[in-house]
Amino acid sequence: MGFRHRAPFSLWTKAPTVVGMDETIPFLESPPEPTAPPAAVQTYNLAKTYRTGFWLNQIVTPLQGVDLTVQQGETFGLLGPNGAGKTTLLKMLLGITRPSQGRATVLGRPVGDRALKHRIGYLPENPYFYDSLTGWEFLQYTAGLFGIPAAVQRRRIPELLDQVQLPQSAARKKQLRKYSKGMLQRIGLAQALINDPDLVFLDEPMSGLDPMGRHMVREVILNLKAQGKTLFFNSHVLSDVEAICDRVAILHQGKMVCTGSLEDLLGRPNQYFARGRGGRLEILEKWLVDLTFERGFWQGYLQGDPYDFLSTVRGMGGSLDTLQLARHSLEDFFLARIREAEAPAEATRPQRQIP
Repeated sequence: MGFRHRAPFSLWTKAPTVVGMDETIPFLESPPEPTAPPAAVQTYNLAKTYRTGFWLNQIVTPLQGVDLTVQQGETFGLLGPNGAGKTTLLKMLLGITRPSQGRATVLGRPVGDRALKHRIGYLPENPYFYDSLTGWEFLQYTAGLFGIPAAVQRRRIPELLDQVQLPQSAARKKQLRKYSKGMLQRIGLAQALINDPDLVFLDEPMSGLDPMGRHMVREVILNLKAQGKTLFFNSHVLSDVEAICDRVAILHQGKMVCTGSLEDLLGRPNQYFARGRGGRLEILEKWLVDLTFERGFWQGYLQGDPYDFLSTVRGMGGSLDTLQLARHSLEDFFLARIREAEAPAEATRPQRQIP
């Protein structure tokens, strides 16, 4: 009797079977769990330093040690005052400017990778277009850079013009030098979407638009969001950011001040803050979260219907001093964080002596 060789076991070898009367049922190994998709944007200790001055002996650091993660499918808003470093960060993510320190990836690939160009769209804050072209010719030119076939262009360009609410007659006949600021912003938004990108960078997309134009941009962004696109944009119009974004970050003097979802930063939109006196502790504990007492008053965050709570307070002989929405506006939150960031600098600034 000879020795029979047995093949080593592997997850991918054919599994044994159980044979029944009418069918054979395989015992299959469970496949490996799918890995999570890479982040749309990931930065690690990203910084940028410039030399300036006549002798290049002055150093300017518009960006300092920025760590940031934006997941695919998110609508992300980058906020900050003028000169905070927002456009510098955007240019580094697009590969236009190289970082002096750190690294970054976009859609899982290093920034500057040529394979990324077909998957991203970009609208700069102050775009410059070939003003001798009509809007239609400019979109054809942009589509040609991406290698989009002419047949697809004939369908795609009218769709985009309708989406940004720019009349096709004006796009075909009028040169870009005759466009208003709002019309240029619309044609710029169309060119950013010409290649049907997975990730769209928008630098101040509301700039120069009237209220109807701003509403159009919001509708375009919400439509892209519904399609699962990732949007990364800067804006000074905080009310629009609050209405559109899933998450925001505040950048100030090149440093990241805070990052998070609107609910994490501002609180739930329907949460109330209540303050009053009197009543019974065991009942208040059922209605209020983070219940505290100060100078004879109790206060906390209401969980439940405010009208029912008001009736409960009256029924137990208490009185309600304050009942208001606990969530701050994004504008109030933004101003508070900027003041906090500036406070240490003010404290360390030398004071002028008064004679």
